[in-house]
Amino acid sequence: MLYLWLYPLHTEFAIFNVFRYLSFRIIYAAVTAFIIAFVLAPPMIRKLQELGLGQKIREEGPSSHLTKTGTPTMGGILIIFAVLISTFLWADVTNLYVWLVMLSIVGFGLVGFVDDYVKILRGRSMGLNAWQKLLAQIGVALGIGLFFYSSPGYSTELSVPFFKSFTPDLGPFYIPFAILVIVGCSNAVNLTDGLDGLAVGPVIVASIAYLVVSYAAGNRVVSEYLLIPYIEGAGELSVLMAAVFGSSLGFLWFNTYPASVFMGDVGSLPLGAALGTVAVVSKHELLLILVGGVFVMEAVSVIFQVASFKSRGKRIFLMAPLHHHFEMKGWEEPKVVVRLWIVAILLSLLSLSTLKLR
Repeated sequence: MLYLWLYPLHTEFAIFNVFRYLSFRIIYAAVTAFIIAFVLAPPMIRKLQELGLGQKIREEGPSSHLTKTGTPTMGGILIIFAVLISTFLWADVTNLYVWLVMLSIVGFGLVGFVDDYVKILRGRSMGLNAWQKLLAQIGVALGIGLFFYSSPGYSTELSVPFFKSFTPDLGPFYIPFAILVIVGCSNAVNLTDGLDGLAVGPVIVASIAYLVVSYAAGNRVVSEYLLIPYIEGAGELSVLMAAVFGSSLGFLWFNTYPASVFMGDVGSLPLGAALGTVAVVSKHELLLILVGGVFVMEAVSVIFQVASFKSRGKRIFLMAPLHHHFEMKGWEEPKVVVRLWIVAILLSLLSLSTLKLR
């Protein structure tokens, strides 16, 4: 909104010309989102405690986690609020892609809110059943996929990392593919959210990576130089990704070990959906496998564990998701978290290198 209100005044007041620059708005979107999350977190934590919205810990997990019972949850509401407010202030809100990602955040946030509320209402660590949650997520992602497919001129070709001429066209199959990317990323982030600061750390790293990707995809000169698809208007998503970065950083201050608040599904589901939707908009869907490598490893560990136990009656890991396996091996929680952060940073650096290595 500030962009629409103040930039037109640049003809009379030269200082407002700064609003035309994405770099300026990216920086202040991140700072604004951080301040909102940082300032509002303490009163929100107190309110969650007053309402008795505490986390229920499953008994079959590591015994050290039982001490976390009652820690305020649903802190993801604060992340969503900070992202939306900061984006409204600093992004061009006439951009349809910005609205699409914000709707993705709100839609998946509502699914997560209901899931968290059911957990608290029933006094257990499980909320909606798997099919209820999945169908709701697919419904939101389907609307996003149909929007892309029906948009004039939007390509259904895939940009494959490390290849400049191999761009397979999915045609109508792009819709289920987009749904898979968005829902898959949403649930992968959700599965990763099992230790203090574990999920939000890689989200911060991934948001920086897709900030760069969306900026490059939305700049005709840069995209042509890097031989990546040019998506008109995608550059504004770099402002939104900056807001995700800032709000997540502010939340991490209170979510780091030992956590004062958990984000809950109301935070993890929309954060994953936001990354997935931006990946689809910027035509770097497959790059998400590298950027979100930690999320992929966590999700794959659960899939393999379930498949192995059902088919052979044996477990591959001591416990799934993967972070619990390392805990069961004797790693302390902060060590697991920081080492997976390091992996996330390295994978994001590798992913950004693919923009040039083609």
